[in-house]
Amino acid sequence: MAEPFKNLIDERLVRDLAARLAAALPAFDRRRFERLAIAGLSALELKARAMQLCDALEAALPDDFMQSADVLDRTIAGGLAGWALWPVGEYVARRGLGQPERALAVLHGLTQAFTAEWAIRPFIVRHPELTFATLRRWSTDPSAKVRRLVSEGSRPRLPWGLQLKELIADPSPTLPLLEALLDDDSEDVRRSVANHLNDIAKDHPHLVADWVERHLPSASPERRALLRHACRSLIKRGDARVLQAWGQGTRLRGEATLTLTPRRLQLGDSLVLEVRLQPRARAAQSLVIDYAVHHVKANGGTSAKVFKGWALQLAPGEARVLRKSHAVRPITTRRYFSGTHRVELLINGRVEAEASFELQA
Repeated sequence: MAEPFKNLIDERLVRDLAARLAAALPAFDRRRFERLAIAGLSALELKARAMQLCDALEAALPDDFMQSADVLDRTIAGGLAGWALWPVGEYVARRGLGQPERALAVLHGLTQAFTAEWAIRPFIVRHPELTFATLRRWSTDPSAKVRRLVSEGSRPRLPWGLQLKELIADPSPTLPLLEALLDDDSEDVRRSVANHLNDIAKDHPHLVADWVERHLPSASPERRALLRHACRSLIKRGDARVLQAWGQGTRLRGEATLTLTPRRLQLGDSLVLEVRLQPRARAAQSLVIDYAVHHVKANGGTSAKVFKGWALQLAPGEARVLRKSHAVRPITTRRYFSGTHRVELLINGRVEAEASFELQA
């Protein structure tokens, strides 16, 4: 059985962090830190563990943040890395807002040993002018991990991170940063840019469509991969401009049928989708084929969720049969209810066929 994710922060990590801090600051109250950090730790999930260690750091490090920042710099330079740096970053975000330039300097070193993507976000909120000026400078930093922070730390909807509501409303301050990183040498940086653009697409699809129309022509393979990943939500939603930019904006010329088996399912069963395509065109067609399941809700209504299917080139006269298994099982983000679930077949963003199944939940 796999080790629980929460055990990335455990008692052994606490004692190692305490030893490293004590080496950097002989006066560090190691015993107090360990007592506060370990108390009840095993009952907590991962993020709660990180926050408890941060509380312990606040209690044990010097009240003067400038002095604590020096200690943290020495500790990181001495080899502290990995998940122990999550609570350290949180400490900087809590206690360093009054000295933002010094705090950002700590995060510059920290992110090269772990990530400061969560810790930098309060500085974007409280000190936007200074932080964005710093991010612009860091966009050309020799370290790929620092350049990744430029994009990842400023994502409007970063998982586990503080939502940046002003950037959700207006993402324009981050667009020049993404432009600077668009063709970065690092795949990790480019993947972060793609995820950042996908965040923006959730609230401002037209901005990402503009971006794709501007940057896709004559793009390198690496840039095409970035843009494709950035468009994943818009493609699933059938955004006409984005599909057109990828040459997949035209309707299927031909016929499509969708068959579901079995037609009656119990929760935990799998549904098999069979798609039959019969083209009626003299030229090849580029197709993105997804499907939307209209899940029954508690009030009897439905809520659609789009799932990825296939992307293919359909040659003239080429009949195709596609099959996919779709598990109908409990997950933490969805509750199933009994009733008729409609399934729509989406080809290049348009509904081309539909069928339904009965679920007994």
